[in-house]
Amino acid sequence: MNRRNFLQTTFGIGVATASGTILTACQAITADYGPLLAADANGLMLPTGFTSRIVATTGVAVAGTSHVWHGAPDGGAVFPTGGGGWIYTSNSELSSSAGGVGAIEFNSAGTIIAARTILSGTTRNCAGGTTSWGTWLSCEETSTGQVWECDPTGATSAVARPAMGRFNHEAAAEDPATGIFYLTEDSSTGGFYRFVPTTPGDLSAGTLQVMTEVSLTLGWATIADPDGSPTATRSQVATMKQFNGGEGCWYRAGVVVFTTKGDNRVWGYNIAANTLTIMYDDNTSPTPILTGVDNVTISPKTPHVFVAEDGGNMEVVAVDLTGQTAYPFVRITGRSGSEVTGPAFTPDGSRMYFSSQRTPGETFEVTGPFK
Repeated sequence: MNRRNFLQTTFGIGVATASGTILTACQAITADYGPLLAADANGLMLPTGFTSRIVATTGVAVAGTSHVWHGAPDGGAVFPTGGGGWIYTSNSELSSSAGGVGAIEFNSAGTIIAARTILSGTTRNCAGGTTSWGTWLSCEETSTGQVWECDPTGATSAVARPAMGRFNHEAAAEDPATGIFYLTEDSSTGGFYRFVPTTPGDLSAGTLQVMTEVSLTLGWATIADPDGSPTATRSQVATMKQFNGGEGCWYRAGVVVFTTKGDNRVWGYNIAANTLTIMYDDNTSPTPILTGVDNVTISPKTPHVFVAEDGGNMEVVAVDLTGQTAYPFVRITGRSGSEVTGPAFTPDGSRMYFSSQRTPGETFEVTGPFK
């Protein structure tokens, strides 16, 4: 057994400990959705049985509303609402305080019923994460970036959470069993962080820590100055384990899945076992089709990790939790110089949302027989 297979086996054992059903499902799913068909009217190449629609375009009012969709749509998430509807939130990665977050609300039939701004005046809102109490964490990708907690309904104003650190934030994922949040940093020498709230469910106070590695043993060290001044958070702990460009981050069944763009990797951190596994690496994968790894989500129906490409073939690529299988699920055509952002599923797993960030920014919905 080589090192890569050993790591995959170790990761599988960790997942089984956290949730036996996840590993069983993962082993059972070996086939993909089949070949991508020719591009549809919206420029999407999809498998048989799937259809698409464009739900928002930068600079244009969202259908049925007066709300003009923001530029540079980036990380996103879906939140259930009463009556079986949902809200899709989408970051705006515009610079110079022109960023923020927009939201589109759908009823149970998928009809758009409202759209709104839930955060404005911020800078380079890249990815983010959801909370177990139903808010969206929008992360600023700047050297002094903050995490902003947003109400998807817009009923309450967004609030900055400086206790979660000021650094080049990318994404966040909560372990709902403990209320601890895991955070990625978009830097070639970035860290992988966790925020331990003083009171679970309250992000106003807590302890920011960074992953360390000493003699191949992982640990966590407290960041003395979470505000990153005068010393950047990634430079405060000598034994910090460095990651090459942290991107998307998602939690499932005791495992935090995150990506690093500098080396095209998908990682799995098993919380209980305190182990870190390379699930996908384009240099060693038997199916090295995923490049430009970026935003990430996991389908509520399957343990497949859906990874959006920043560049590459402009695809959303599915990777199973063993790392043995990777295949394209959708490809966006006719949008050169763009990137795929914000993949997220509805609560029932029947619809996926994502965006093409530029030329112009467009947000798509794909519906079909998700496995």
